[in-house]
Amino acid sequence: MEIRRAPGATWEAKVTDDLLDPATFAHGHPTDLYARLRSEAPVFRNPEPGGPGFWALTRYADVYAVDHDFQTFSSEPTIMISDPGIGEGGTLGDAKMMLMMDPPHHTAFRKLIRAEFTRPAAGTKGLRLHELARQIVNEVIEKGECDFVAEVAGEMPSYVIAELMGMPLDDGRELYRLTETIHSAPETMPEGAIPKAVMAMFAYATDLIAKKRANPADDLATRLLQAEVEGRRLTDPEFLLFFLLLIDAGGDTTRNLLSSGLLALTQRPDQKTWLMADLDTRLDGAREELLRWASPVIYMRRTATRDTRIGAADIAAGDKVVMYFGAANRDPDKFEDPETLDLSRTPNEHVAFGGGPHVCLGQHLARIEIDAILKEVLTRMNDFEIPAAPEWLASTFISGPKSMPVRFRPGARL
Repeated sequence: MEIRRAPGATWEAKVTDDLLDPATFAHGHPTDLYARLRSEAPVFRNPEPGGPGFWALTRYADVYAVDHDFQTFSSEPTIMISDPGIGEGGTLGDAKMMLMMDPPHHTAFRKLIRAEFTRPAAGTKGLRLHELARQIVNEVIEKGECDFVAEVAGEMPSYVIAELMGMPLDDGRELYRLTETIHSAPETMPEGAIPKAVMAMFAYATDLIAKKRANPADDLATRLLQAEVEGRRLTDPEFLLFFLLLIDAGGDTTRNLLSSGLLALTQRPDQKTWLMADLDTRLDGAREELLRWASPVIYMRRTATRDTRIGAADIAAGDKVVMYFGAANRDPDKFEDPETLDLSRTPNEHVAFGGGPHVCLGQHLARIEIDAILKEVLTRMNDFEIPAAPEWLASTFISGPKSMPVRFRPGARL
């Protein structure tokens, strides 16, 4: 990307390496590009084919400030850079996905599921999550090889959301596959694949509505259908969007952190050795550093509600402002030696889960899922190696391997 200064302290670009091009993220976060942008154009005007362009933020301070100021930087109409079609943009008729709302409406909808994801509530699921992790590793341990993404990292969030929603575990796995399509860059998929995947998700959720109304149970799906928001029950379209959000967002961090994190540890055996020397004590801090390093969610968009300034750039009302979390998490003004994976790093105030009113609701549950799988993998899948380069998800929104073959010494089921 060739960067040049434009009049009025704004920035334009002659693009050869574009933040909207999935090839830019073909091997993970483009850390060299992030570094150049932070240094030369931290509030960078990125062109957008067929659109007005957007401001890309790569400094920690700017990302943090925007994420905490919903009055100036709104989540409406969407948190995606482009304004996609039905379901993809977080709307369905008059219904809107919680992510695309601002307080107070966002707060009211968030309260519907907040109790399921608080730190104490997540902690009560710890034993069950460790049982699931053991079961997942049991399924591959005797083979001595597997696709780590499909057979290990992706299994945990699939199982967890299925149990939360009161669905068969196999259904959770199948729905999770749809999210890979939804997160992929449209130009890398067959025409219409993403809307088709969204509609398949909605079809399943519509059937689930009928089942839960006919046979209520002690699960999140039933509670959502019986709950009231702003004095009324959720409409069916609102439930469909809630369902899409829970399935879609429920697996992003866990799957991609586990895959990217194991890749990072395999490439840095000294860090893995340090961790294994005292796994129980060191895992908490190591997990946070892996979250900073991997930053599974690449960006979130906000829309300026008024004319304002970020750094030296004049932001007009209606402009798209995009926070790049992976860039913020490598900002040397915030993190010492940020391009080094340091599992002992402390403090570690990363923004892998975002911040402000939209901070990831499932972060506490995700941390327990990550710990459970990491413990099983690191203690049971001995001589772990990655014999071929991972295939990364073709996405400008989610960062992580789509497929990652691994080998290890076969072991016994527990």
